[in-house]
Amino acid sequence: MSEKKSYLEGKKILAVDDEEGVVELIEEILETADVDTALDYQTASEKIRQKKYDLVILDIMGVNGLILLEEAVNNGIPAVMLTAHALNPESIKTSIKKGAISYLPKEELPNLDEFLSDILATEKKGGSTWKLLFDRLGSFFEHSFGQNWMDDHPEIVRMYGQSGRWHEQG
Repeated sequence: MSEKKSYLEGKKILAVDDEEGVVELIEEILETADVDTALDYQTASEKIRQKKYDLVILDIMGVNGLILLEEAVNNGIPAVMLTAHALNPESIKTSIKKGAISYLPKEELPNLDEFLSDILATEKKGGSTWKLLFDRLGSFFEHSFGQNWMDDHPEIVRMYGQSGRWHEQG
């Protein structure tokens, strides 16, 4: 068993997506974690309020993921946004502003265990989870948004602070 997978072992994770196949895949990939699932906003919202999770994985579309993000953050639960259809710089910026610790295209689901392990380890050490994301998936985003997409979104570049949270320059 790899060291990265063992970091997820026993972690309580809530996976929220309106596609049953996606949550089943997440459960399978994160087999060493204690994964709870929800297929709709109401169920997810109740679980966020009633249980303590180490992490939530939220689909942006179909389950009001950005509202759930606010609820998770208000309950002190780190959140990673997951998307296929809302993959654009604006949804990244909104996710950052609302307190997500990272953002993952659904195309990267096969690497979810390694990705989450690295994200949780980086956050625990106080590093920038967003820097980790863009270092790891920079070429994916360049392919999706264009070679110099960050030049058009300087506010996204500002997130490379130590905490990985949104930083306003002053």
